[in-house]
Amino acid sequence: MTLDLEYFRRELESERDRLRAARESVNHTESLTDETGDLATGPGDHIADVATETFMRELDEGLEENAEHILAEIEEALRRVADGTYGTCGVCGRPIGAERLEAVPYATLCIDDKRAQERG
Repeated sequence: MTLDLEYFRRELESERDRLRAARESVNHTESLTDETGDLATGPGDHIADVATETFMRELDEGLEENAEHILAEIEEALRRVADGTYGTCGVCGRPIGAERLEAVPYATLCIDDKRAQERG
């Protein structure tokens, strides 16, 4: 089985660009008070409004953390494309199926080894 490395490189780069944009859209450079202004938890502020804003901030931070993790995996996959090891299972050394790489282009394990890993 021969993988179209150029195709997967483009897919990985596209996913990297998409995740970078998503990460930037949830990146908060200011404090919650600075961003919300009127939700400074002063007299007359409704606690539900403050709680909602806090929850949304925490959700964004979780999404940003997840994006960072996947971006690292994508960068590593691009390195494997460049050095010729892309599509090879990191455990058994067998080829990773094209269908699996279509679903998870940064996969490092064949489906059998991934299932074994998940079972513990």
